[in-house]
Amino acid sequence: MALPCQPGRRWVGGGGLCAGKGGARKAGGDTEQNPPPPNHLVTGKARLYEDGIFPTADGKAKFANTVYQAVAEPREARYPFSLTTGRLRDQWHGMSRTGTLGHLFSHVAEPSLDMNAQDMARLGLADGDLVHVTGKRSSIVVPVQSSTAMARQQTFMAMHWGEESLSGSSSTGERLAGVNALTSPAFCPSSKQPEFKHAAIKVLKAELPWSLLGVAWLPDDQALQAREQLKALMALFPFATCTPFGRERSGLLFRAAAYEAAPDAVLSTIEGLLGLGGTDVLRYADKKRGQRRAVQLLPADLAGDRRLNAFVLAGDTTAQSWIKTLLQDELPAQAYGRMLLVPSAKPPLAVQSRGKQICACFNVTENAIAAQLGQCKGNEDQRLVQLQSALECGTNCGSCLPEVKRMVRLSIPASQRDATMGA
Repeated sequence: MALPCQPGRRWVGGGGLCAGKGGARKAGGDTEQNPPPPNHLVTGKARLYEDGIFPTADGKAKFANTVYQAVAEPREARYPFSLTTGRLRDQWHGMSRTGTLGHLFSHVAEPSLDMNAQDMARLGLADGDLVHVTGKRSSIVVPVQSSTAMARQQTFMAMHWGEESLSGSSSTGERLAGVNALTSPAFCPSSKQPEFKHAAIKVLKAELPWSLLGVAWLPDDQALQAREQLKALMALFPFATCTPFGRERSGLLFRAAAYEAAPDAVLSTIEGLLGLGGTDVLRYADKKRGQRRAVQLLPADLAGDRRLNAFVLAGDTTAQSWIKTLLQDELPAQAYGRMLLVPSAKPPLAVQSRGKQICACFNVTENAIAAQLGQCKGNEDQRLVQLQSALECGTNCGSCLPEVKRMVRLSIPASQRDATMGA
């Protein structure tokens, strides 16, 4: 079967695919890394339709002469916010492929609703609070976070957060279906393009006092199966999320919230799926207060360090602010001992986070970039070259490059930036 290359794409040798930017096919291959494809697989051209014939009944191109139309579902008094959707930097469509790779969740780890800070203050909301996001067709529960990218009365939620990652059940027992439960069914009659970019919603704080967080490293051959089993438990809670993490290893994060403590049998099942069913686990339980915690440390490595392998916090999850970092950054944890069971937002010992990941390709964090920029000199372009020579961030797929350039720009002293703008 012939595989035509699309315009602006080039052949990637061996797989019968086209990728990247490029023009017409060259007889000897376009680069040393991209050898020429077998001749019997090539019917590509530098430009499609250069013969003026299109795949329509009469061979002519069809244009739809449309006029402006307002959104199908405008804001109104009962639904005063606009919900927009779109993709995340490191994810694609329904995440059927990218959603299985933990390191692609390092930039945006969990579902959330982005909202203007002034709107949040007016509603009495803080970052991380759970909210009911209700539209004309359904309602979901999701954490909210402030974003400088949002105008007043505007919100954003990534289109990828379907029921694979975000779910729960309503008060009537209906399974919640992620962000697609809120989007509009309207579509363009000419292109059949659905109007996913706008829906009218209202946002109210969700009062779910009992919460759970489970995080664990798992063997590669168990992680996917455990995720599927955890997904089946999501409907037991009004709010639940399940996402992978990790780069060289496979990890799972399961989060849930409810009006009251989950039954012990459910908690035991979650602990078992996260590898906390054995006897080598530190445990604490206060059934009267709905508190339960389980923590597992790995045996000491050659350097004598013990690292956190898994934990479940149920009831009081305030310790997540430091214990999650301890596990995901694989920091030495032997000095904590039973203090790992302490329900406190303040770590008993200092925890130094690696920082937010900026470059997924080379696992470069915000802290590492900031430290390297402290050694860079010159103008913006010179600093970028120096930074990329040292850390390689933004030199592969390029998706992090806008964020990297922003950090470079902000690293230049204000006086130098002003002088450059005035030149």
